[in-house]
Amino acid sequence: MTKLDKIKNFNPNDIGNKNAGMYGLPFTQDECEIQIIPVPWEVTVSYATGTAEGPHAILDASYQVDLYDPFVPEAWKMGIFLDDFEESVNFKSYSLRKKAEHYLKFLAEGETPEEHFNFDAGTILTEINEECRVMNAWVKQRSLHFLNQNKTVGLLGGDHSTPLGMMQALAEKFGNFGVLQIDAHADLRDAYEGFEFSHASIMFNALKIKELTKLVQVGIRDYCEEELNLINNSNGRITTFFDRDIKQSQYNGESWSAICDKIISTLPDKVYLSFDIDGLDPKLCPHTGTPVAGGFEVEQILFLLEKIVKSGKQILAFDLNEVAPGPDDSDDWDANVAARLLYRIANLVARSNGKKG
Repeated sequence: MTKLDKIKNFNPNDIGNKNAGMYGLPFTQDECEIQIIPVPWEVTVSYATGTAEGPHAILDASYQVDLYDPFVPEAWKMGIFLDDFEESVNFKSYSLRKKAEHYLKFLAEGETPEEHFNFDAGTILTEINEECRVMNAWVKQRSLHFLNQNKTVGLLGGDHSTPLGMMQALAEKFGNFGVLQIDAHADLRDAYEGFEFSHASIMFNALKIKELTKLVQVGIRDYCEEELNLINNSNGRITTFFDRDIKQSQYNGESWSAICDKIISTLPDKVYLSFDIDGLDPKLCPHTGTPVAGGFEVEQILFLLEKIVKSGKQILAFDLNEVAPGPDDSDDWDANVAARLLYRIANLVARSNGKKG
């Protein structure tokens, strides 16, 4: 059966078929225009764990998502496919996380790991940093695989360290571009806690990519003085819209639409969207690794993204990270929110690349 035949025979109003692909769609991987790369990795998380389970939980929740998109009404016809889970990534994340937790325990208690018998912190850090490089290289290779097929590509973490390889792939494929970061945290730490590729260092590392000409951060509300100094001394390469400043502007009567226009005016024509779920109000993602009071509603961010698409700027690709399911199997709220957000974002990114369904 051809894809056209499948479209003719598929009823998007029916309940999601869990025997079909993501969101209950009937298409094969080759037939899907949107490819999602799952990266179940959380080695360097510094507070709560669980983000490695995010991609599986979002897949399960996707079958409950209604497929009508008011901005891209026939988006489901494009097809969204979740790539195969790379079991070695999941296995390494689990085994390395145990070592990282042992190391972080000493740091959290104000102790020096090297003082403990048979504990070699240097060896652990070297191993974790090297395996993170391997993970990044795999993400870059997989991203280029789909980008070179003219697919719309999204990455689904895992923690926020996971998309560095995708940004490296975009630099190789497209040249200069900017990053729009939706986040509670600045993520500009230099090798946070000794981990070169920490989730808290993703944007610090991304800025090492010379083709990344602009970083625009939105919703930041948890950061240290060192990160603020890096922003202020970036000569305009980093523009940060802090959550406090956004809200105070709104309290003084400025509309969210006007603020969005200011954000968009700082973006280059080619943009990568990096979305940490903790950029939202934590009532929407209570189990994310490092929740912070404040943040956005879902439709606020979608409004911004829709305005970016309408502006004619191209969103090259995207990631969605730090989604963690609740400790109880029945608590799927975080994944429920993320599955709907993923669908809408994927459709918007595809639309900005000329795809409509």
